[in-house]
Amino acid sequence: MAPSDTATNVAGPSAITNGLNSAAEDWGSDQRTFKNVPWGKAMMWIFLVSDTFIFSCFLIAYMKVRISTTTPWPEPSEVFALSFGGEPIPLILIAIMTFILITSSGTMVLAVNYGYRKDKNKTAILLLITALFGASFVGMQAFEWTKLIVEEGVRPWSNPMGAPQFGAVFFMITGFHGFHVSVGVLFLLLVARKVWRGDYDTEKRGFYTSRKGSYEIVETMGLYWHFVDLVWVFIFAFFYLW
Repeated sequence: MAPSDTATNVAGPSAITNGLNSAAEDWGSDQRTFKNVPWGKAMMWIFLVSDTFIFSCFLIAYMKVRISTTTPWPEPSEVFALSFGGEPIPLILIAIMTFILITSSGTMVLAVNYGYRKDKNKTAILLLITALFGASFVGMQAFEWTKLIVEEGVRPWSNPMGAPQFGAVFFMITGFHGFHVSVGVLFLLLVARKVWRGDYDTEKRGFYTSRKGSYEIVETMGLYWHFVDLVWVFIFAFFYLW
């Protein structure tokens, strides 16, 4: 047997062993990394992934209905116009709602930042401001719904301005998103109250607790809030601009 063949035979099992050990280290490293992630944060990511599928199904269903309907689809720039001084301005309310929600993402980022610094006063104030923005958004959405139902006569089963499916997909998609924003506002207020009282500095037991000196829950709420804002960007693009 040639020396080169012998070297190949010897090196072969060693290379396989090294490869298996390397793979085991990679898997073990991933496991340890996952274990270092806070439990609440990991569960929030899982929830957001599942919620992404739901919103995706809603938007895909909307696009399918929009494309397949034989009745003309209402023009969003006309349906969602508001009059100021007798002159209708297309999508003005939707633009303000979008601006408010995007701005709330900025205040949420600041809240997380000050949470890392353990500045409970600024963190609580920014959480309250974010909740105020969210409540304003929901209030404007309620005004939008009232205008469509009372003034325009839009219903989930009928629509005097065109395709009857318009009301169904509009109330379903915007209502589901508005529900998410409303829940987010409630939890932002709850977390802000606990931060203001110093519950996370003393590890006071109760609902939405955390480790002593840890503001992980603020970051977890930030993930949820940014997701809600991102979903609205897609709704705005697909529903109001198309």
